[in-house]
Amino acid sequence: MPRMPFARPAVLLSALLGAGLVTGPVASASVTTISPESVSASAAPAPRSSVQPLERAHAHNDYEHERPLLDAIDHGFTSAEADVWLVDGELYIGHDGPDLSRTLADTYLEPLAQRFRENGGAIHPQWRDDFRLLIDVKSNGAAAWPVIDRQLAAYPQLFSASRQGRVHERAVTAVISGNRDLAAMQAATTRFSFYDGRMSDLGGPLDAGIVPLISDNWTKFFTWQGVGEMPAGERARLHEIVATAHANGQEVRFWATPDLALPNREALWRELVAADVDVLNTDDLAGLQRFLLAEDPAEQSAARAA
Repeated sequence: MPRMPFARPAVLLSALLGAGLVTGPVASASVTTISPESVSASAAPAPRSSVQPLERAHAHNDYEHERPLLDAIDHGFTSAEADVWLVDGELYIGHDGPDLSRTLADTYLEPLAQRFRENGGAIHPQWRDDFRLLIDVKSNGAAAWPVIDRQLAAYPQLFSASRQGRVHERAVTAVISGNRDLAAMQAATTRFSFYDGRMSDLGGPLDAGIVPLISDNWTKFFTWQGVGEMPAGERARLHEIVATAHANGQEVRFWATPDLALPNREALWRELVAADVDVLNTDDLAGLQRFLLAEDPAEQSAARAA
């Protein structure tokens, strides 16, 4: 199962710079020395967490939990979704409308930066893969994307970036969903976010350097909702979708899958895991955590290796 499909030569660089989380541009091929004065008191490594990072676990509408981002991380999730609205130049969190008491920066960017500092360059302690921040734009995409990318650019050692067509992976990869501005993202010589593709992009000309993730509505392509056996034709279609995406270095996510704590939800999750779907959506953090630890062979292998 691919995680993000980028080469990551800068893991060590991120870890070293993570102690200070400097905000100036850094050349991808060089290591910058940090002066002692730049290291904050919060830079001491956190004790190793007993929570196992779950590569498939995605917190849908994460901001609706009591502790946005933190609840997801505490359940081992490695992907979280933030819905944003641009209002008077600021990005606010919210599903049906902007909550003017919460911004993208104070709800996600700063907490991620703090985790990065505390863990010596990682979001999960001792875990060197990237965490996905899915930013679902609810307002006008053309207006919102430059503001999003500018805010992400304030954390160049935290967020993966594309510079002159070359991807430099960091501890967090931001993927833009919802109202997206593909033309602007393609035109940017430097950007700190990536494009959430749709099934129409599967096998198309856009590569993983701009479209690392293919997402779509489950009900548009499948009738099965986890009751009885999955139709053989639909199972074959699911495996074909995943194989095509993986051949292009891309990951796969479906939304609108059953999410009530019923047997049919777990039956569908089993088919997704068997097909090697990379991202499982849920609002039930504890439920998906229990399922993946018990039934995902990849997580069982990770537990044995720990």
